[in-house]
Amino acid sequence: MKLDLRATTPTLCALLSIGPPAANSAHPHDEVLEAARREGIESIERCLVYSPDAVGRFLVKRFPAAFHTVEKTAPVQVLLRSVVPPKTPVCFASMWTGAQPEAHGITRYERPVLRIDTIFDALSRAGRRTTIVAVHNSSMDIIFRNRAIDYYSEPHDHEVSSRAIELLARGEHEVIFVYHCEYDDTLHRTTPLSEEAMRAMHQHVESFRVLAEAWNKYWVGYTRMIMFAPDHGAHVDPATGHGDHGLEIAEDMELVHFYGFAVPSRQ
Repeated sequence: MKLDLRATTPTLCALLSIGPPAANSAHPHDEVLEAARREGIESIERCLVYSPDAVGRFLVKRFPAAFHTVEKTAPVQVLLRSVVPPKTPVCFASMWTGAQPEAHGITRYERPVLRIDTIFDALSRAGRRTTIVAVHNSSMDIIFRNRAIDYYSEPHDHEVSSRAIELLARGEHEVIFVYHCEYDDTLHRTTPLSEEAMRAMHQHVESFRVLAEAWNKYWVGYTRMIMFAPDHGAHVDPATGHGDHGLEIAEDMELVHFYGFAVPSRQ
């Protein structure tokens, strides 16, 4: 795993045929670009990004059958590392600027509005209609504000999904970012492998399936991409017995991102 979360921004920018944000310091995932070319795709018109918080590689390795649903729509998998420390605002800031924490300025759990160039600025400059649909008061809802994009803040994950499907149906946006956090919320109350946490993990996979169906239905006339892109993993804190994250260990740092492509179908 040579690349880290920063590679997500240049990968998406390359596929959208737009320039990356000025802060980007990473190279794209070549295997993703090559997978798109094998599908006959040089540039995508529309993209749906689904980010379930804390769904690390340790879950994919432990419960591979659960992620077969993700693989059906997004079969291209890349292994990558989170950034240090693997805390949610630090991770998403690096994921969507292409910059190291020291460059974007979020180096611990804090949630300022980012002042440096981000993928959302790059999308806006390129005239790509973009929105973030996230749980209210989450890191994704806060740190990327003040850009020329649309924002939808919803109370819970299921309202986020409903809003995203509504937006897919309306067809007004070209890039939609969707953020869910039930698994992360649950693991902090319990453990990463508790019964409640497992229900939340399976719900994230089911949410992706439903979103992918809408992605295929409403964007059928476009060259399109879908992503399953979490930010970090989790472990059990021996001091509390509850789930946590923020350490430079495999459980927290190792990730799998899934990409899927489709070409227009004039049914």
